[in-house]
Amino acid sequence: MNIPADLKYTKDHEWVKIEGETATVGITDFAQKELGDIVYVEVETLDQSLSKDEVFGTVEAVKTVSDLFLPLSGEIVAFNDELESTPEKVNSDPYGEGWMVKVKISNPAEADELLSSEQYKELIGA
Repeated sequence: MNIPADLKYTKDHEWVKIEGETATVGITDFAQKELGDIVYVEVETLDQSLSKDEVFGTVEAVKTVSDLFLPLSGEIVAFNDELESTPEKVNSDPYGEGWMVKVKISNPAEADELLSSEQYKELIGA
């Protein structure tokens, strides 16, 4: 299972890459495997400011639909629109081309509550 050490994680199986005031967010390798073949990613919160743990979108797989929870408060400043035509990138490259949104962080202290790769491995039993 791929769990990059340079990322932060949530208990809801999102990953976060923080670069300055911006965080890139996606779902983990574990999450995409649990969901199965992803057929649709919906994010209707572009240009909106949301609080930590609010739903910023949904991901639809063949058998289920799951909410996506924002790991840090802030404004959704970008959506990976490649996912509109090729949502399977979330399956094939969850930490690269399968990223979902970029967030302008409004409360950097919330990052301290995210899990390290080691803590995430413990959570999923990897």
